[in-house]
This record gives sequence, structure tokens and C-alpha cells, in this order.
Amino acid sequence: MAALTVRDLRALKGVRQICFVQITSEEQALAAAQAGMDMIGTAFRPENRHLPKAVPETHFQFGLKWGDHAGSTEALRAAMQAMQCGAQSIYCAMSPQVVEVLAREGVPVIAHVGLVPPKATWTGGFRAVGKTKEQALMLWQEVRDFESAGAFAVELEVIPANLAAYLTRRSSLLTISLGSGAGCDVQYLFSADILGENRGHFPRHAKAYRDFAGERDRLQSERVAAYREYIADIQNGAFPETRHLVAMKDDEFDEFKAALEKLA
Repeated sequence: MAALTVRDLRALKGVRQICFVQITSEEQALAAAQAGMDMIGTAFRPENRHLPKAVPETHFQFGLKWGDHAGSTEALRAAMQAMQCGAQSIYCAMSPQVVEVLAREGVPVIAHVGLVPPKATWTGGFRAVGKTKEQALMLWQEVRDFESAGAFAVELEVIPANLAAYLTRRSSLLTISLGSGAGCDVQYLFSADILGENRGHFPRHAKAYRDFAGERDRLQSERVAAYREYIADIQNGAFPETRHLVAMKDDEFDEFKAALEKLA
């Protein structure tokens, strides 16, 4: 099956929800693709440039990390490089003016509104955005601005579900929900949350389907136990055993010793 193109994704608006996951390794990318994920995304970094080619049957999105690019020219250059590496879409949390420059050159851009982590100080920190009339109107205007700028999708992060559903119905953009409810076009989570890889704070909007952190703890305990058994075997003479050794035939050994004595 061929990877979904941007055209394919847009055609799914209002038809079915799209499944999207953020990954940080090739192992995660391969597993997500094998599971049938519609979209896979990760940061555009030198160590990740090969990943789109590892999962050619899945729509791949590269993200431009906020703060790495000082303006539209730098962002455009990075976006084009990311597309050349095989990405079919680009995440960019910069302004509509920057998004417009990318879109004008044919770069399919995913914008970001709501809780945008590097800009969270403007909206009160790491909390939901859009719970008041003023904030809801601000979000509506931001979505319209990105729509006008030429983005094809927008990530809605931690905004009220009823507001997100309303924005989804009123906009031609694909809306990507990160903690913004089932009324959006796309559901998006981080692999670290899905796999239960983190300790400490767990986002309210996320769901863990496995306990990789617990599995790592179990494996670490097994490592310690294995090392202790190895040390004990050395100390009590249980290692190495005959089966771990290479033997020299007695006659060859005797000839070696005789030859050595002649040289002494």
C-alpha cells in the first residue's frame, strides 16, 4: 500500500479519523508502520533523515523545531531539505507569515495553535487554552490566519473538545488533536506516552498502552542479577567450565614443553 499523500489526507476529512504518532527512533517508526499507522512524525535532525525511506508506505512528517530557524528563508531551506529526504509534510510552529513562504513553494505545512510549548508563556503556561470567549476567539483567528497562509493542517493542542470540534467543522484545514477531543480530523500522541516510557508526570490527554519503563526496570534488575551471578561463579570456581575452554592435545603440549626446554 502506498503512503497517504496530502491529497489523500485532505480527502479523509469528515470521512474517518486519521491515526498519527510521534516517534523518536527507527524501531518505533517500523513498529508504527507495521501496525498500520496513517502518519508518522519526528523532528528533522541529521540522525533522522533516513527514516522516511525506512517506512515508505506511511505518510512521514518532519518537524522543524521552533528556535532553530531565525526566519522564513532558513525555515524554507530546512523544509525543502526535509522534503528531499522523503517527508510528505512539514510541521512548523512559526507565524502565518513564515508558513505562507513555505506554502507558496509547495511545502505542505502543519501549523500549531493552542498550547504551543515554546510560546506557552503567552497563554499562561502549560495548561489548556481556549476555555474563555477571548481565548476561543483568538484561536479561531489563528486557525483562519494559517488557513489563509496556505497551511493544509493545524495541530490543536489541549483546547476544549467542543471548541476543537467547532473549529474542525468551520475550517478547511485538517485539524490534529493532541488532547483536544475526538471531534478533530486526526488523533495524535507521542510514542513515549503510548508505550509508557516515561516516569513522573503523565499528560492527562495521553493513554499508555504498554509499560516500557517498568520493563526497563525489570531488565535492569536482571542485568544486576546476571552480573552478581557471574561474579559468584568466578569466586567459587564455577566459571569458566570445561565447555568454555579450548583444549590442546596432551602430546602436542608435551612436544611444546620439550621444544621450549631445548631453547632455554
